[in-house]
Amino acid sequence: AMSAALVGYSSSEEEQEQEGESRSGGAQGPPRASSGRPRLPAPAGLPGDPDPEEAVSDDSSRHGGRVRGFPHERGNWATHVYLPYIAQEEFLELLELLLSRARTYVPSLAAMEEFHLSLSQCVVLRYHWIEPFVRSLRERLAAFHRFFCVADQVKVYTNQNKTRTFIGLEVSAGHFQLLELVSEVDEVLEEFDLPTFYKDPSFHISLAWCVGDLSGRLEGQCLRELQDIVDGFEESAFLLRIQWEQILCKSGNKYFSFPLR
Repeated sequence: AMSAALVGYSSSEEEQEQEGESRSGGAQGPPRASSGRPRLPAPAGLPGDPDPEEAVSDDSSRHGGRVRGFPHERGNWATHVYLPYIAQEEFLELLELLLSRARTYVPSLAAMEEFHLSLSQCVVLRYHWIEPFVRSLRERLAAFHRFFCVADQVKVYTNQNKTRTFIGLEVSAGHFQLLELVSEVDEVLEEFDLPTFYKDPSFHISLAWCVGDLSGRLEGQCLRELQDIVDGFEESAFLLRIQWEQILCKSGNKYFSFPLR
């Protein structure tokens, strides 16, 4: 059973890679001139981007073999709308337990450095669209209240072109409120002729990733063992019931916050 396409990562790496959880932004500096002049510094990638260098170079050997799904052009800004999850110490302890077990199946797994739940794919905005895009998001999201969701189901994801595999915690409660948020974000994306979110999304927080499609090794026995770790973790009921307080939009190296009421 291959899982739902990475729902959320439409972040730059993957997204760019063509989606999954990617992040490498559209706000990179220009390609290096033949004179060898240094390029502009590249902004860090989307949340959880394990390798900001990817934003700087199209040489796939520099970033674990990842391939960007859309070519960089100056003036294009990789843009992603998501709910940030601030990891507490206990969450990082749970993550370490999960990773050490999962690495007995896939040694190359790496932990995400930041955690989030995506509400959009990674899309490309022209620079002059950022301000009206953010204004439109602010208007549509202004009425939303804070809400809880529970993210406690371990699941395996791949990005769309199967260049990366992720382990995530899928939402088991709060799905309806997340769909309501996505429908508002989708309306804004449609105003700008940008791709909307996946149909029937699997909302999740990615925990770890590796290069290649290794879902076959992680599903089945490994997945059952990981779920047992989550279910047996003393703090998990408290940790994995999350109250979202704000939505973020990252465009290139700029962040815009939309507080929930």
